[in-house]
Amino acid sequence: MGQQARFAVLVWPLYSALLLLTACGGTGATVMGSSPGSSGQPAPGQSTAQHSFVVLVAEENHSYEQVIGNSSMPYLNSLAQQGALATQYYANAHPSIGNYFALTTGAVQTNDNNFPGPLSADNLARELSASGKTWKVYAEDLPSAGYLGTTIGNYEKHHNPFAYFTDVVNNPSQAANIVPFPQLMSDANAGALPDFAFVIPNAIDDGHSCPSGTVCSDSDLLARADQWLKTSISPLLATSRFQSSGLLLLTFDESNIADLRNGGGRVPLIAFGAKAKSGSQSATSYKHENTLNTVCVVLAIATCPGPAASVAAEDDLVQR
Repeated sequence: MGQQARFAVLVWPLYSALLLLTACGGTGATVMGSSPGSSGQPAPGQSTAQHSFVVLVAEENHSYEQVIGNSSMPYLNSLAQQGALATQYYANAHPSIGNYFALTTGAVQTNDNNFPGPLSADNLARELSASGKTWKVYAEDLPSAGYLGTTIGNYEKHHNPFAYFTDVVNNPSQAANIVPFPQLMSDANAGALPDFAFVIPNAIDDGHSCPSGTVCSDSDLLARADQWLKTSISPLLATSRFQSSGLLLLTFDESNIADLRNGGGRVPLIAFGAKAKSGSQSATSYKHENTLNTVCVVLAIATCPGPAASVAAEDDLVQR
Protein backbone atom coordinates (compact mmCIF):
# COMPACT_ATOMS: atom_id res chain seq x y z
CA MET A 1 0.00 0.00 0.00
CA GLY A 2 1.41 3.44 -0.97
CA GLN A 3 2.01 6.23 1.56
CA GLN A 4 -1.07 8.24 0.43
CA ALA A 5 -3.34 5.20 0.65
CA ARG A 6 -2.10 4.35 4.16
CA PHE A 7 -2.79 7.98 5.23
CA ALA A 8 -6.36 7.80 3.89
CA VAL A 9 -7.02 4.56 5.77
CA LEU A 10 -5.87 6.16 9.04
CA VAL A 11 -7.59 9.52 8.63
CA TRP A 12 -10.96 8.55 7.15
CA PRO A 13 -12.32 6.82 10.31
CA LEU A 14 -11.35 9.85 12.40
CA TYR A 15 -13.05 12.20 9.97
CA SER A 16 -16.19 10.03 9.91
CA ALA A 17 -16.30 10.00 13.70
CA LEU A 18 -16.03 13.77 13.80
CA LEU A 19 -18.93 14.10 11.35
CA LEU A 20 -21.04 11.74 13.45
CA LEU A 21 -20.27 13.65 16.63
CA THR A 22 -21.22 16.93 14.99
CA ALA A 23 -24.48 15.53 13.61
CA CYS A 24 -25.45 14.22 17.05
CA GLY A 25 -24.98 17.63 18.66
CA GLY A 26 -21.62 16.92 20.26
CA THR A 27 -20.07 19.90 22.00
CA GLY A 28 -16.50 18.76 22.22
CA ALA A 29 -15.48 19.88 18.76
CA THR A 30 -15.18 23.34 17.28
CA VAL A 31 -16.08 23.60 13.62
CA MET A 32 -13.38 25.49 11.79
CA GLY A 33 -14.43 28.36 9.63
CA SER A 34 -17.05 29.85 11.99
CA SER A 35 -17.09 33.62 12.25
CA PRO A 36 -14.74 35.31 14.75
CA GLY A 37 -16.29 35.61 18.19
CA SER A 38 -19.20 33.30 17.36
CA SER A 39 -20.27 31.45 20.50
CA GLY A 40 -23.81 30.35 19.72
CA GLN A 41 -25.14 32.88 22.25
CA PRO A 42 -27.54 35.70 21.32
CA ALA A 43 -25.96 39.07 20.72
CA PRO A 44 -26.58 41.83 23.27
CA GLY A 45 -30.15 43.08 22.98
CA GLN A 46 -31.31 39.83 21.39
CA SER A 47 -33.11 36.88 22.89
CA THR A 48 -33.74 33.37 21.63
CA ALA A 49 -36.78 33.10 23.92
CA GLN A 50 -40.12 33.47 22.17
CA HIS A 51 -42.24 34.13 25.26
CA SER A 52 -44.13 37.40 25.27
CA PHE A 53 -42.84 40.74 26.49
CA VAL A 54 -45.42 43.37 27.53
CA VAL A 55 -44.71 47.04 28.19
CA LEU A 56 -47.44 49.28 29.61
CA VAL A 57 -47.16 53.07 29.35
CA ALA A 58 -49.71 55.48 30.84
CA GLU A 59 -49.86 59.11 29.81
CA GLU A 60 -51.91 61.71 31.70
CA ASN A 61 -55.19 63.59 31.74
CA HIS A 62 -56.34 63.80 28.13
CA SER A 63 -59.40 62.49 26.35
CA TYR A 64 -59.63 60.33 23.26
CA GLU A 65 -60.88 63.32 21.29
CA GLN A 66 -57.94 65.47 22.42
CA VAL A 67 -55.38 62.87 21.38
CA ILE A 68 -56.46 60.80 18.39
CA GLY A 69 -55.98 62.76 15.19
CA ASN A 70 -54.22 65.62 16.97
CA SER A 71 -51.35 67.02 14.89
CA SER A 72 -49.45 67.74 18.11
CA MET A 73 -49.01 63.99 18.59
CA PRO A 74 -47.81 62.61 15.25
CA TYR A 75 -45.78 59.78 16.77
CA LEU A 76 -48.57 58.48 19.01
CA ASN A 77 -51.02 58.66 16.14
CA SER A 78 -48.63 56.73 13.90
CA LEU A 79 -48.66 53.94 16.51
CA ALA A 80 -52.46 54.05 16.55
CA GLN A 81 -52.59 53.77 12.76
CA GLN A 82 -50.05 50.96 12.50
CA GLY A 83 -51.21 49.07 15.57
CA ALA A 84 -54.65 48.44 17.05
CA LEU A 85 -56.91 51.08 18.61
CA ALA A 86 -59.74 50.85 21.15
CA THR A 87 -62.22 53.60 20.32
CA GLN A 88 -64.52 53.08 23.33
CA TYR A 89 -62.03 52.79 26.16
CA TYR A 90 -62.71 54.49 29.49
CA ALA A 91 -60.71 55.37 32.57
CA ASN A 92 -62.20 54.31 35.89
CA ALA A 93 -62.13 57.46 38.00
CA HIS A 94 -60.75 60.87 38.81
CA PRO A 95 -58.07 61.62 40.04
CA SER A 96 -55.07 59.61 38.88
CA ILE A 97 -54.25 57.14 41.62
CA GLY A 98 -57.35 54.95 41.30
CA ASN A 99 -56.69 54.41 37.62
CA TYR A 100 -53.15 53.19 38.25
CA PHE A 101 -54.50 50.76 40.82
CA ALA A 102 -57.18 49.61 38.36
CA LEU A 103 -54.42 48.84 35.85
CA THR A 104 -52.53 46.72 38.39
CA THR A 105 -55.09 45.39 40.90
CA GLY A 106 -58.31 45.45 38.86
CA ALA A 107 -59.99 47.95 41.21
CA VAL A 108 -59.75 51.65 42.05
CA GLN A 109 -58.81 51.03 45.73
CA THR A 110 -58.70 54.78 46.59
CA ASN A 111 -59.33 58.18 45.05
CA ASP A 112 -56.88 59.95 47.35
CA ASN A 113 -53.67 60.93 45.55
CA ASN A 114 -52.11 61.35 49.01
CA PHE A 115 -52.91 57.76 50.03
CA PRO A 116 -49.90 56.68 52.12
CA GLY A 117 -50.23 52.92 51.63
CA PRO A 118 -49.27 50.21 51.87
CA LEU A 119 -51.87 48.20 49.97
CA SER A 120 -52.30 44.48 50.61
CA ALA A 121 -54.84 43.80 47.83
CA ASP A 122 -53.99 41.20 45.22
CA ASN A 123 -51.85 42.83 42.57
CA LEU A 124 -49.87 42.33 39.40
CA ALA A 125 -46.48 42.14 41.13
CA ARG A 126 -47.74 39.28 43.30
CA GLU A 127 -49.28 37.30 40.46
CA LEU A 128 -46.38 37.81 38.07
CA SER A 129 -44.00 36.45 40.69
CA ALA A 130 -46.32 33.56 41.54
CA SER A 131 -46.36 32.57 37.86
CA GLY A 132 -42.58 32.70 37.57
CA LYS A 133 -42.63 35.89 35.50
CA THR A 134 -40.28 38.84 35.88
CA TRP A 135 -41.26 42.50 36.14
CA LYS A 136 -39.76 45.94 36.47
CA VAL A 137 -40.98 49.50 36.84
CA TYR A 138 -38.94 52.01 34.81
CA ALA A 139 -39.72 55.42 36.31
CA GLU A 140 -38.37 58.66 34.93
CA ASP A 141 -36.69 60.87 37.58
CA LEU A 142 -36.83 58.12 40.21
CA PRO A 143 -33.95 59.11 42.52
CA SER A 144 -32.58 55.58 42.97
CA ALA A 145 -33.39 51.92 42.43
CA GLY A 146 -35.79 50.60 45.05
CA TYR A 147 -37.03 54.07 46.00
CA LEU A 148 -40.43 53.80 47.71
CA GLY A 149 -40.64 57.33 49.08
CA THR A 150 -42.91 60.23 48.33
CA THR A 151 -43.15 62.42 45.24
CA ILE A 152 -39.86 64.14 44.49
CA GLY A 153 -39.20 66.59 41.67
CA ASN A 154 -41.15 65.48 38.60
CA TYR A 155 -41.46 61.88 39.82
CA GLU A 156 -45.02 61.33 41.07
CA LYS A 157 -45.41 58.45 43.52
CA HIS A 158 -49.16 58.15 42.87
CA HIS A 159 -48.31 57.26 39.25
CA ASN A 160 -46.35 54.24 40.53
CA PRO A 161 -48.79 51.71 42.02
CA PHE A 162 -46.05 49.15 42.63
CA ALA A 163 -44.56 51.43 45.30
CA TYR A 164 -47.65 50.80 47.48
CA PHE A 165 -47.97 47.01 47.32
CA THR A 166 -47.08 45.12 50.49
CA ASP A 167 -45.41 42.50 48.29
CA VAL A 168 -42.93 45.19 47.25
CA VAL A 169 -42.78 47.39 50.36
CA ASN A 170 -41.96 44.42 52.62
CA ASN A 171 -39.52 42.71 50.26
CA PRO A 172 -36.28 44.49 49.31
CA SER A 173 -35.63 42.11 46.41
CA GLN A 174 -39.00 43.05 44.92
CA ALA A 175 -38.48 46.75 45.61
CA ALA A 176 -35.24 46.49 43.63
CA ASN A 177 -37.40 45.96 40.53
CA ILE A 178 -38.37 49.65 40.68
CA VAL A 179 -35.58 51.37 38.78
CA PRO A 180 -34.80 54.71 37.10
CA PHE A 181 -35.98 54.96 33.51
CA PRO A 182 -32.53 54.89 31.80
CA GLN A 183 -32.22 51.27 32.95
CA LEU A 184 -34.80 50.30 30.30
CA MET A 185 -32.44 50.49 27.34
CA SER A 186 -29.54 49.22 29.43
CA ASP A 187 -31.59 46.10 30.09
CA ALA A 188 -32.66 45.90 26.45
CA ASN A 189 -29.07 46.10 25.21
CA ALA A 190 -27.97 43.47 27.73
CA GLY A 191 -30.75 41.06 26.77
CA ALA A 192 -32.15 41.43 30.29
CA LEU A 193 -35.66 42.82 29.76
CA PRO A 194 -38.32 41.46 32.12
CA ASP A 195 -41.53 39.78 31.00
CA PHE A 196 -43.52 42.85 32.05
CA ALA A 197 -42.36 46.48 32.08
CA PHE A 198 -44.36 49.34 33.57
CA VAL A 199 -43.02 52.63 32.19
CA ILE A 200 -43.68 55.89 34.05
CA PRO A 201 -42.77 59.18 32.33
CA ASN A 202 -42.25 62.15 34.63
CA ALA A 203 -44.98 64.74 35.17
CA ILE A 204 -43.74 66.89 32.30
CA ASP A 205 -43.21 64.11 29.79
CA ASP A 206 -46.58 62.39 30.39
CA GLY A 207 -48.74 65.37 29.38
CA HIS A 208 -49.62 66.36 32.95
CA SER A 209 -47.55 69.49 33.60
CA CYS A 210 -46.33 72.38 31.49
CA PRO A 211 -42.81 72.01 30.08
CA SER A 212 -42.13 75.66 30.93
CA GLY A 213 -43.31 75.20 34.50
CA THR A 214 -45.97 77.91 34.16
CA VAL A 215 -48.97 78.23 31.87
CA CYS A 216 -49.04 76.48 28.51
CA SER A 217 -51.47 75.30 25.89
CA ASP A 218 -52.84 71.80 25.57
CA SER A 219 -50.88 71.49 22.35
CA ASP A 220 -47.68 72.20 24.28
CA LEU A 221 -48.49 69.46 26.80
CA LEU A 222 -49.25 66.88 24.14
CA ALA A 223 -46.34 67.81 21.89
CA ARG A 224 -43.93 67.30 24.79
CA ALA A 225 -45.48 63.93 25.64
CA ASP A 226 -45.34 62.85 22.01
CA GLN A 227 -41.70 63.86 21.64
CA TRP A 228 -40.83 61.89 24.77
CA LEU A 229 -42.54 58.79 23.38
CA LYS A 230 -40.65 59.11 20.11
CA THR A 231 -37.30 59.69 21.80
CA SER A 232 -37.63 57.28 24.70
CA ILE A 233 -39.93 54.45 23.60
CA SER A 234 -39.15 54.06 19.89
CA PRO A 235 -35.64 52.62 20.61
CA LEU A 236 -37.28 49.86 22.67
CA LEU A 237 -39.70 49.08 19.84
CA ALA A 238 -36.72 48.60 17.51
CA THR A 239 -35.12 45.85 19.63
CA SER A 240 -35.24 42.27 18.41
CA ARG A 241 -36.93 41.15 21.64
CA PHE A 242 -39.82 43.53 21.12
CA GLN A 243 -40.12 42.91 17.40
CA SER A 244 -40.24 39.14 17.86
CA SER A 245 -42.66 38.88 20.78
CA GLY A 246 -43.48 42.33 22.14
CA LEU A 247 -46.68 44.14 22.97
CA LEU A 248 -46.89 47.84 23.81
CA LEU A 249 -50.07 48.92 25.59
CA LEU A 250 -50.26 52.72 25.55
CA THR A 251 -53.09 54.55 27.29
CA PHE A 252 -53.94 57.58 29.42
CA ASP A 253 -54.68 57.19 33.12
CA GLU A 254 -57.75 59.44 32.91
CA SER A 255 -59.38 62.00 30.69
CA ASN A 256 -59.51 65.71 31.52
CA ILE A 257 -61.24 66.46 34.81
CA ALA A 258 -64.47 67.62 33.14
CA ASP A 259 -64.94 64.29 31.33
CA LEU A 260 -66.92 61.98 33.62
CA ARG A 261 -68.01 59.40 31.06
CA ASN A 262 -68.02 55.95 32.68
CA GLY A 263 -66.12 57.29 35.68
CA GLY A 264 -62.84 58.66 34.36
CA GLY A 265 -63.71 59.70 30.83
CA ARG A 266 -62.99 58.34 27.38
CA VAL A 267 -59.28 57.84 26.65
CA PRO A 268 -57.24 56.07 23.95
CA LEU A 269 -55.79 52.59 24.25
CA ILE A 270 -53.26 51.60 21.60
CA ALA A 271 -51.82 48.11 21.18
CA PHE A 272 -48.66 47.92 19.09
CA GLY A 273 -46.12 45.24 18.27
CA ALA A 274 -45.82 41.60 17.31
CA LYS A 275 -48.66 40.67 19.67
CA ALA A 276 -51.04 43.37 18.41
CA LYS A 277 -53.68 42.83 15.74
CA SER A 278 -52.30 45.55 13.51
CA GLY A 279 -54.85 47.65 11.66
CA SER A 280 -57.69 46.70 14.00
CA GLN A 281 -60.11 49.06 15.68
CA SER A 282 -62.42 47.95 18.46
CA ALA A 283 -65.65 49.65 19.47
CA THR A 284 -66.07 47.31 22.44
CA SER A 285 -66.37 49.17 25.73
CA TYR A 286 -63.25 48.55 27.82
CA LYS A 287 -61.77 49.93 31.04
CA HIS A 288 -58.43 49.60 32.79
CA GLU A 289 -59.28 46.22 34.35
CA ASN A 290 -59.69 44.83 30.83
CA THR A 291 -56.15 45.93 30.05
CA LEU A 292 -54.95 44.17 33.20
CA ASN A 293 -56.73 41.00 32.10
CA THR A 294 -55.08 41.35 28.69
CA VAL A 295 -51.65 41.50 30.33
CA CYS A 296 -52.51 38.35 32.29
CA VAL A 297 -53.65 36.50 29.18
CA VAL A 298 -50.70 37.47 26.99
CA LEU A 299 -48.18 36.57 29.70
CA ALA A 300 -50.05 33.40 30.75
CA ILE A 301 -50.35 34.53 34.37
CA ALA A 302 -52.15 31.83 36.32
CA THR A 303 -54.34 34.18 38.39
CA CYS A 304 -55.33 37.68 37.33
CA PRO A 305 -55.66 40.09 40.26
CA GLY A 306 -58.98 41.05 41.80
CA PRO A 307 -61.96 41.97 39.60
CA ALA A 308 -59.76 41.80 36.49
CA ALA A 309 -60.07 38.01 36.66
CA SER A 310 -63.75 38.18 35.70
CA VAL A 311 -63.66 40.66 32.81
CA ALA A 312 -62.83 40.09 29.15
CA ALA A 313 -59.41 40.44 27.63
CA GLU A 314 -59.02 42.80 24.68
CA ASP A 315 -58.85 39.93 22.20
CA ASP A 316 -59.96 42.09 19.28
CA LEU A 317 -56.78 44.14 19.77
CA VAL A 318 -54.14 41.59 20.74
CA GLN A 319 -53.02 38.06 19.95
CA ARG A 320 -52.71 35.51 22.72
